[in-house]
Amino acid sequence: MPIYEYQCKACGHRLEKLQKVSAAPLTDCPACQAPELGRLISAAGFRLAGGGWYETDFKSGGKKNLAGDGGGDAAAGKTPAKDGAAA
Repeated sequence: MPIYEYQCKACGHRLEKLQKVSAAPLTDCPACQAPELGRLISAAGFRLAGGGWYETDFKSGGKKNLAGDGGGDAAAGKTPAKDGAAA
């Protein structure tokens, strides 16, 4: 749920409200009770957490840890030896 910012046009009171996207905007100011609240436009803030695409997209060179890349011989194009025989 996003946090919306409001400002009263009558008294200038500002507040933040956690609301569903589908919720109707607030209209009554809690400070002066006037029906003059207006929703402000502000920068969206978010945080990506957990494993995902962003872990690798902004790393450079050998720092990338790509999915399916175990960092071993398969990544270097080598095939593992069978039955203990050297490649």
